[in-house]
Amino acid sequence: MNAILSFRPLFRPHRRTFLTALLLATLTLAAGTALLGTSGWFITAAALSAAGVAFNIFGPSSLVRGFSLIRILARYGERVAGHQATLRFLSDLRAWLFERLFPRAPLSAAGLRHGDLVSRLVADVDALDSFFLVAVAPAVAVLAIGSIVAGLLALWLPVAVLLYVPLLAAAAFAIPIIAVRHLGASGRHAIEASAALRTAALDGIAGHRDFVVNGAGDRAIASVAEAARRLGRLRTDLGDTVVSAATIAQGLAGLCLVVTLCLGLDALHAGRLGGPTLVGLLLAVAASFEAAAMLVRGTARIGMGLAAADRLRAIAAMPPAVADPAMPVPLPTGSEVAFRDVSFAYAAGRPVLEGVSLEVAPGRRIAVTGASGSGKSTLVALLLRLADPTAGVVTVAGADLRTVRQADLHARVALLSQDAPVFMDTVRANLLVGRPDATDAGLWQALERARIADAIRALPGGLDAFLGEGGRTLSTGEGRRLCLARALLSDAAILVLDEPTGGLDHETEQAFLADLGAATAGRTVILVTHATLPAGAVDQAWRLDAGRLALMEETA
Repeated sequence: MNAILSFRPLFRPHRRTFLTALLLATLTLAAGTALLGTSGWFITAAALSAAGVAFNIFGPSSLVRGFSLIRILARYGERVAGHQATLRFLSDLRAWLFERLFPRAPLSAAGLRHGDLVSRLVADVDALDSFFLVAVAPAVAVLAIGSIVAGLLALWLPVAVLLYVPLLAAAAFAIPIIAVRHLGASGRHAIEASAALRTAALDGIAGHRDFVVNGAGDRAIASVAEAARRLGRLRTDLGDTVVSAATIAQGLAGLCLVVTLCLGLDALHAGRLGGPTLVGLLLAVAASFEAAAMLVRGTARIGMGLAAADRLRAIAAMPPAVADPAMPVPLPTGSEVAFRDVSFAYAAGRPVLEGVSLEVAPGRRIAVTGASGSGKSTLVALLLRLADPTAGVVTVAGADLRTVRQADLHARVALLSQDAPVFMDTVRANLLVGRPDATDAGLWQALERARIADAIRALPGGLDAFLGEGGRTLSTGEGRRLCLARALLSDAAILVLDEPTGGLDHETEQAFLADLGAATAGRTVILVTHATLPAGAVDQAWRLDAGRLALMEETA
């Protein structure tokens, strides 16, 4: 529950809408209870009038119609207000979560795989979408309706109140609380199983080609099937618990009705209570227990919502991989880069880099090659200060990166990674990520330097052409060049290109690398690649092998 309460600041902007939904939900249940009780009283009284007892049907019939209309309108208003507030809250929650995840990327070091991260961003947030509707609103409604019915019983059948109040409290609060506590572990395991299923499915989709080529498709399918079976078993357990809780709650409701009926019959025989009033009270009691049943039916969702809230709060509380210094120093002007005796190793792992020393003068272009796992991407991560070296120092313009603000560093260093995305948006929107205030002339200039301007002009709408998901409107090579244009738009004096030709055929790859010099003229460039470099693409070529760096070739 503490995890849910920690989201109170996100609830506050929508408290009026939530309060409106709460009042309408209470009014809906009150009108339904009044409608059922009045109808029972009306029907019984009308039946007795047919036996010769005088009865005015116009007043009760008006009440029945009035309560029915109030219930319909209140239910509609409650759904509109409740869902509006919930959807807006979830929108704020996703923005809040993304804001906290962003400085903590990459999260793989924390043991979070892609599927688990997707689950937290999607499924865990969605698990909270109806928490208000299935927990808060019914609980308040039970208190309100229970108080009204208890007052009516105290007026006409006082002795029944002594049984009604504890039985309603047990059905509405004690049983759901016990069930939610019992479901705590199951709900957490169900959330985790859902994340595992997403991970297995995403891994299968991402590695489909490799699975097919290596004949491992059946193993991938079996992995997804096993994850689905485990999630199914957990959801079945959740359902069994909810059914058991609902059965007990209905038993308490039945017990309360039977006892109230017995007490009411005694009062009826003694002349203290009329028949129509007794029927109306019995139906009102039954209707009040329906609000309690809503809480019981929602216990599984409440349990999963609490587990999801714990997971969201835990990931948001994770410390960032690196943090700005308490007293940052200004980053001096300049674009020289230096690695001085740098070593790096992940926790309890073998060294990835050992004693790496490298100096790149302003305006120079160097390439770093090496086999997969040799430490190339780690070198990039250290330059961007996504991690800090375990030994040695990395500097830009002579300043130790650990002494400057990350925002200043990232304004100086731009990255084009091997998986740089083309967003499902317009060409213009994709480019403005690199520089939000760029003019159309600046956008076209960047496109010209990346040698993709003609392809963009050929698209319907030019800069305003809408690119499909993952940039499917463009070829792979054009997508790479669009990402290069985005990097060139920035004012960064240092460009880091991490496997920028990944996924390109040899001819497209060579054309991309051959154009790199002209496109990046005047900037310091660090190119990490396994590709064969065309003549003149870089000034120096270095090779990383088992974490150690050695000069291969110097062309200028």
